[in-house]
Amino acid sequence: MLEVRELRKSYGDVTALDGCTFDVRRGQLLGFLGPNGSGKTTTMRSVFSLVKPDAGDVRWDGSTIEAQERLRFGYMPEQRGLYPRMKVAAQLSYFGRLHGMEKAVAIAAAEEWLERFDLADRAESRLEELSHGNQQRVQLAAALIHDPDLLILDEPFSGLDPIGVESMISILVERAAQGAAVVFSSHQLDLVEDLCEDVVIIAAGKVVLDGPIRELRSRSPHRYLDIELATRRDNLDASFADFEVVESAEGRLRLRVGNDTDLEPVVRRAAELGRISQFSYTPPNLSEVFREVVGQ
Repeated sequence: MLEVRELRKSYGDVTALDGCTFDVRRGQLLGFLGPNGSGKTTTMRSVFSLVKPDAGDVRWDGSTIEAQERLRFGYMPEQRGLYPRMKVAAQLSYFGRLHGMEKAVAIAAAEEWLERFDLADRAESRLEELSHGNQQRVQLAAALIHDPDLLILDEPFSGLDPIGVESMISILVERAAQGAAVVFSSHQLDLVEDLCEDVVIIAAGKVVLDGPIRELRSRSPHRYLDIELATRRDNLDASFADFEVVESAEGRLRLRVGNDTDLEPVVRRAAELGRISQFSYTPPNLSEVFREVVGQ
């Protein structure tokens, strides 16, 4: 298990981390979320000693992380961390050897991952000759080649087409199912909600919310009410001016209400405007929970 405890880090007058604390279990797929500048990347780099915290501790299976333990970790940074002019297959096997793999084993693993990512025909290409999405696939392969126990990925879906995203998702799910602890950050919160059971949300260097997504949604003091009329009608928001209107267009209305709101008067008011074709009352989705807790 990865344990992040009370991490603090400042750069001059700028506080990057302010007591950041959370855990990631083996076999867990955790979404690590936050607005830009919240401290996500600094936290990730602290696990690999790429950043030295001013205070706090990062432990793996209850022990201080030393160089030998880090050989069992995989990291995919948001910024490209590979050599642009080095051939793809040679680069992957090189990273495998850096993690302690025998040369022949590293070469075989590189071939296997290139095949997995449909890049076998680009094995002798230089990285800079690949598209952005294919470079992203190679970056992930470099993080996976040594079969890590902990996998940390910073914006892994950036630049990928839908097929690439689907491939990335299947690999992350597979790694967690095989017992690895998987942590990834992403601004694509719909993907996070579909992929993860648990999230940690960080803002201004502090964890402001963490736990199972289902519980975080249900604990919100707000609910979202969606109404759609059978016939198109504009300016619906004018009829619900006493509510917080999130969206109003062409006979569709989305309201943000308290979780104790009496729905009967709302339904009656909507019915006076036309026949209701759809009606739903749900807790906020992950994106809405995120905005509620980080104030955006």
